[in-house]
Parts: sequence; C-alpha cells; structure tokens
Amino acid sequence: MSVRPAEAAGIRCEALAGTAVPAAVISLPTNGGRVTSASQVTETVGGRSVTYCRIDASLFPVDRSAPAIGMRLALPRDWNGRSMMFGGGGFNGTVPDLRANVPFGPQDRPVPLARGYAMYASDSGHQADPTKHPIASLDGSFAVNDEALRNFAAGDALKKTHDAAQFLIRQGYRAQPAQVYFAGGSTGGREALAVVQRWPDAFDGVISAYPAWNNLAEALYLGHATRQLAQPGAFPGPEKQTLLYDRVIQACDGLDGLTDKVVSNPEACRFAPEQLRCPDGGDSGPSCLSDRQIASVRTISSPWKWPYKVASGEQGYPGFPFLSGADMRTPLLGFGTTAPSTPMPLTSGYGMQYWDQWVRYFLTRNPGHDSLALDPERPGEWLDRISRLSELQDLNHADLRAFSRSGGKLLLLHGAADELVSHRSTNDYYERVTATMGERGTKEFSRYYLVPGANHANFGTPAFAAAWDSVTALEQWSEQNRAPNAPVVTDARDGRARPLCTYPLWPKYQSGDPDSAGSFTCSR
Repeated sequence: MSVRPAEAAGIRCEALAGTAVPAAVISLPTNGGRVTSASQVTETVGGRSVTYCRIDASLFPVDRSAPAIGMRLALPRDWNGRSMMFGGGGFNGTVPDLRANVPFGPQDRPVPLARGYAMYASDSGHQADPTKHPIASLDGSFAVNDEALRNFAAGDALKKTHDAAQFLIRQGYRAQPAQVYFAGGSTGGREALAVVQRWPDAFDGVISAYPAWNNLAEALYLGHATRQLAQPGAFPGPEKQTLLYDRVIQACDGLDGLTDKVVSNPEACRFAPEQLRCPDGGDSGPSCLSDRQIASVRTISSPWKWPYKVASGEQGYPGFPFLSGADMRTPLLGFGTTAPSTPMPLTSGYGMQYWDQWVRYFLTRNPGHDSLALDPERPGEWLDRISRLSELQDLNHADLRAFSRSGGKLLLLHGAADELVSHRSTNDYYERVTATMGERGTKEFSRYYLVPGANHANFGTPAFAAAWDSVTALEQWSEQNRAPNAPVVTDARDGRARPLCTYPLWPKYQSGDPDSAGSFTCSR
C-alpha cells in the first residue's frame, strides 16, 4: 500500500525539547523520561541531503543506582510514514548511528533515514566506560547492576525505548507510523529476535543478521576456546592463521563448481588440520602447525557441550568452521594476534575479551577475577549463577506463532565465514523454529539466507562483502504481501552477484559469467 509522507510543517522540532515521557506510555517499569535536546539538522546521509529533527532523551530507571537509558531519534522532514529501530553490538553502551545502513545493506540504495524513515535506538540502558575497556562495545562493567543487566541481557531496554520512541514520534508528527520495523546484527540481531519472541505485536517486520541469540551459551564456549588458546604453545600466530585459511580455501574452494575463493558449501569442506602438522608435532615455524595448535583449531571448530544443565535448556555451542577466524585479514574478530593471558590483552580476539568481561562483571561481579582461572566445563560454585544468567541471555524460544499471527515478517541473514557468531548457531535456531511450526508455517512469515564467503558485519576484507536491499524486500512482504522471490546478493566491492538461497540451499555454479547470479542454481 502507498504511504503518504507527513507535511513538513507537522514537526515543531525545537518545541519537543524538555518534553516529558510519561511512565504510563511505557509497558515495562520505569520512572518515565525526558527529552534532553531537540534540534533540526541538515546533512548528507548516504549521499543524500536530509533534514531531520534529532532528539536525545533519557529514560529513568526504577533503581536509582542504575544508569538511565540513553536514546536518540531522527525524525525526517520528508517522512515516509514508517519507523525503524536499530539494534546495537557487543555489550552496547552507545547509541547506534541512526544515519547508518541495515546489516548487509546495499551501497547503491538510500539508507533508511534517507528513505524517510523515522529512526530510533538506544544504548540499551548503560553508557560505555572507556576506563573499563577502550573498545566501547566490550565494556561489560554495567552488569553489576541488576536493572542494567536485565535491560541489556533480557532486552527490557528494547521495549522501553520502543514505547518511548513511538510516543515521541506521535508528538512530533501528530500521527503514528503506518509500519514499524526493526533491524540489527550480532547483538542487534539477537535483539531483533528478542522483540519477535517477547513482544510479537510491537513490530511489523524484522531484519535479524548474524544474531547472537544464545548469548550465555556462546559466552561459555568462548571461555572454553580462550582457555585452550592460553595453553603454552597452543596459540597459532597470524602467519599460521593465514596458512590455515589458505589451505582450507585451496582444498574446498572448487567444491561448488567455481574457483573464486568463496566456499559456497561449507558443510562439504572436510579439511583436516592434521595435514599441516609439523614434523614430530613440535612448533618448527610458520609453515606448519604443532600438535598443540592443531588441538586449538580443533577446539574452536568443533561443537562443545557442557556436562551440566542450565535453566534455558541450552546444552552447548556448535563451534566455527575452519574458514572463521583463520584469515589474517580479520584477526581481532577471530583468534586475535596474541594468545589470551591475564590481564586479557587488547590484541587477543574479540570473543576472548568478551569472555573476560563476562566473567568479571556478569558472572562473578568481581572486576579483579581472573577469567582464565574459571573453567566453564567445571564452574563449581558459579553453576547456579550461570543457570540464572542463561534465563536472561539465551533468547531461544522457537514458537513464533504469535508473531506470525500478528502479520509479522522475519528476514534472517548470516555469513558462512562469520568469525564472531557461528552461522551454525543460526542454522540451529531456524531448524528449531521449523520443527516447532512446520516448514509451511515457517515459510509463511520468515526466510533465512546463508551467504557464502560473508563474515561478521563485512568487517575487514571478507571473501564476499554481502549487500542486499532487505529493507525493500521487507516492505514489499509486510505491506504488499509479496514474499521475496529469487533475491540476489552482490559483493559491495566488485558487483559480482550470487543468488540469495534459502537455507539449507547454497549457490552452485553451473555455467556462464561467474559474476552473474544467473550462472548459479540453489542446490542442496
């Protein structure tokens, strides 16, 4: 259906400064909120000049010792009648850039704000402290406060922000959006699934990319991997990581019918790292792997289960394929460039630092606790706390019928070479949804696309920098009941195209131009 843009005169931007957000308009407990600033901005957004009202607001906690939720809105003068909420990343702690694109978004189409979307997002209920960690998204110190922890881990801040934003949008335009969407990747992808699971009527459509939905499960797995990499001689340095990556590509690249440094069917890749074993298993240089380094590669690439029960019901984590984290071009997301140690170095992998912060602030709430001393396989006195955290952090409800009945649409995307959130985990969640709702019921409201060669958020120089106009696809499906039909994903750097195959299908090369999506078929 068509959407009539709001009249420019409908926004009195500066008049919104100081506006109170009543607690009554927010469905979860708060002490209300207030707009701290409102100003009109004209700037270039995604190559287009956009005039919008930038609004900053705070939502006040129930626990006065907890931090407020910081949120921001961007209300464009040329409003298209829709709104979109962005999710965050890592431990959050900063408000996402509302001028940015959706995850895996195309470079040749306007970003949502430039399309006329009323945008909003929050810091999820805490502000990153650079004295605790210089990388904002790796500061977990907020988790010592219960309300701040719940705002982030259970996603309470999402609904509080959404309710307040919808109130302020109505104040600004004197109308409510005809459609309300959500987009996020990584933690933001997890948040996308949180709103689908917990508030099925809140959003008309959701884009969830590389979602860290089983956050507690992955944290335990990261601890398992970190402790292995910290063993003497077990860490493969950058040169050895590159060696592993190159050899995996050499062995598996052509299995999809085309040699292009993209492994389109990772499940068929059966590379054994033992092929790179140094003579006698010792470390004899960058051209081979020692037995201890092979063990590390095996640990990271293999599924891992813990020998105890947690309240969420999760039992393990599926590990990463050899293509993940083994490429020197993105070392800090995968293995890192140096072995984990105490204190945890900034040059260790992102996941290792994530584990360190989680142990110190989520689990033990002791900033001085040595994360390498805690064995996630035998947590001892911390087992009960782990179980309680799993109820908050593992957003694993697979029955999405309420969202489907409300007319909601879900687009799931993941890169098959993701080095920070395993695509096998998203495979697992989607299979659970399908098992719960049936293939037909699942297809009525959702699609899951696995993108070969794509890594985490197109960070660094991935084998394939995925770009797809998921926003238009979601609009057409939600508003016109036109489900995605033969979508095409392109490499944002060189324009080569592949069919975007619905999981578990993958693009197999047939014949013709290797840069054309028409030269591939979606195969099992």
